[in-house]
Amino acid sequence: MIYSRVIGTGGYLPEKILTNRDLERMVDTSDEWIRSRTGITQRHIAADNETASDMALNASRGAMNAAGISAEQIDLIIVATTTPDVIFPSTACILQDKLGVKNCPAFDVQAVCSGFIYALTTADMFIRAGKCRTALVVGTEVYSRILDWNDRSTCVLFGDGAGAVVLTKSDQPGIISSHLHADGSYNNILSAPGNFSGGKVQGKPFVMMEGNTVFKFAVKVLEDVVNEALTENNLEVSDLDWLIPHQANIRIIISTAKKLGLPMEKVVATLDKHGNTSAASIPLALDVAVRDGRIKSGQHVLLEGVGGGFTWGAVLLCW
Repeated sequence: MIYSRVIGTGGYLPEKILTNRDLERMVDTSDEWIRSRTGITQRHIAADNETASDMALNASRGAMNAAGISAEQIDLIIVATTTPDVIFPSTACILQDKLGVKNCPAFDVQAVCSGFIYALTTADMFIRAGKCRTALVVGTEVYSRILDWNDRSTCVLFGDGAGAVVLTKSDQPGIISSHLHADGSYNNILSAPGNFSGGKVQGKPFVMMEGNTVFKFAVKVLEDVVNEALTENNLEVSDLDWLIPHQANIRIIISTAKKLGLPMEKVVATLDKHGNTSAASIPLALDVAVRDGRIKSGQHVLLEGVGGGFTWGAVLLCW
């Protein structure tokens, strides 16, 4: 059997930090309101000249260093992003050039906050099919550029950053299973509905969200997809060593864990310092937990996410 295994992780956060106190001076909100409803205390904001590919480059180098591989060994690049550098070429192709990687497939995946789950699943399938040996999978977002900073319901939620993993061929199970879903009938609940025509933006290119609907949907499908992954692999919730959810809202994370009967001690949460970094949130949280030693060899780790579309999914790994 051919499997794929994560052999290196990396993360990057921009230098600028925007705290809840800073937001109090920008919109009608408060530190207490943001903390109690989201669990967020601060988020990182990209510099004016910093792009999604720039952040992806830093995260990728961290993952490659951790994996002990060079650019010449990478034969697939997949970037999950909702905020690409340009309309085209893909952010993956721009990243490929910056890394000095030559002549391998490189493309973007757009599944919003589930993007990294979709990208990781795609890379796993490439490796299992024998189409590549070593893949670089990145989630990178510059959400600060698609936020209406006068909308207190959304601008307090998001931040910028990038996370990356190196995935390689193995004869031992790493990624055990993956589970992807989407339901386009919810496409208007969480969206950035602007588009380009004649060189101008048409509509509203900022994040729009029906918060209560998103909350209820997210808790339901995240519980369902965790149970789906466990059932398929004849595992119990107690068999999970770590749950790494998309870092959207601490109340969603707590509610999902409670429904599953999973203690919060087994949940990796980083959104207090990062905010919601969309496709970057899961690899960023994974990198934190790997580097601080929480995640150890042989442990079962479940990644899960839900995002606009709606899209949702999970990846179960043996570390």
